[in-house]
Amino acid sequence: MKKNKILLLFAHPSKHRSEVNAPMFDYAQTLEYVTAVDLYAQYPTYQINIDKEQQRLNSHDVVIFQFPFYWYSTPSILKEWQDLVLEYGYAYGHEGNALNGKLFICAISAGGKEEAYRTKGYNHFSVRELLQPLEQTADITGMLYLPPFALFSSRSALSDGSLAQHIQRWKLLLENLHHDKIDANSVSSLITINELLDLSSSGESQI
Repeated sequence: MKKNKILLLFAHPSKHRSEVNAPMFDYAQTLEYVTAVDLYAQYPTYQINIDKEQQRLNSHDVVIFQFPFYWYSTPSILKEWQDLVLEYGYAYGHEGNALNGKLFICAISAGGKEEAYRTKGYNHFSVRELLQPLEQTADITGMLYLPPFALFSSRSALSDGSLAQHIQRWKLLLENLHHDKIDANSVSSLITINELLDLSSSGESQI
């Protein structure tokens, strides 16, 4: 069976204050099949090495954007990374097919409750809808988009015990991505991939 190499691009402007994303990133760093990159640590002046980042993309099968979902978007360095690295002739356009067939997923944390991300909720849209610019980016670049992996109510996750369960889901997600057990077509209708992971961990379903 195919074994995927995973590129994890982590963007958190205050990692030292992170209760959710920092332990997720730290765990990913321990896995031999994951290249975990802290973009703020690597590029504190935003001088992104385009050739280096494109080489990283070329040598991996799965791309993960991990970030706190601030103001319905990515932290600024991740947008800068996209603007510079996903250039014409490389990621899209004439002969720009370097990313074709790679899996792409966002791993996000949101401070609001899950019910706030609904049509009649506080934020009026689901996280899947709010992430549509990234979904379209995946489509334009030929990547296979997976529904986001999301933790809601992240500000209380440590105190209420939900963080431990989320970390277990994270471990399961990375393992299944590595072993190529997630089919993009079969999960395309999901709002988040969390439900699939819960079913898989309980033995009720197989990814």
